[in-house]
Amino acid sequence: MLDIIMWVVIAVLFILSFAGIIFPIIPSPLVLWVGFLLYHFVINAGELTVTFWIAMIILTVLLIVSDIVANSYFVKKFGGSKWGERGAAVAVIVGSFIIPPFGILIVPFLVVLVIEMVQKKSSQEALYASIGSLIGFLGGAVAKVVIQVIMIIWFIVVVVI
Repeated sequence: MLDIIMWVVIAVLFILSFAGIIFPIIPSPLVLWVGFLLYHFVINAGELTVTFWIAMIILTVLLIVSDIVANSYFVKKFGGSKWGERGAAVAVIVGSFIIPPFGILIVPFLVVLVIEMVQKKSSQEALYASIGSLIGFLGGAVAKVVIQVIMIIWFIVVVVI
């Protein structure tokens, strides 16, 4: 009976990790790791190998870095400033509380627009940087989904096969 309850909890955690993409306050990597650790310490301590754990550490680092790199890359590529990059990062978190789930798109867009205009950029340059922040967020979100799916599939393959 305990195994069934733990499997349900693990499945819920894996699903919840995807909510972290829309609500950045939910730490997706931590939620995934809680699922892995529950399996390891409650269901079967010997099944998850050293190779699995090393791969999950590497994928976790990629998961965390992908969001930062995508946002930074696209804001820069679209002519945004360092302040625009930083503002977009903070605005994603704030936006997730203001108008969930659309705030994570609208608030960073507006924040970057204002920051770039305050820095005396033309309205076209500011708009372009704002579009970069939007593309950066979406690119980071796609990368996070792909990495999380890989992590979950790897886990399932290891415990089922």
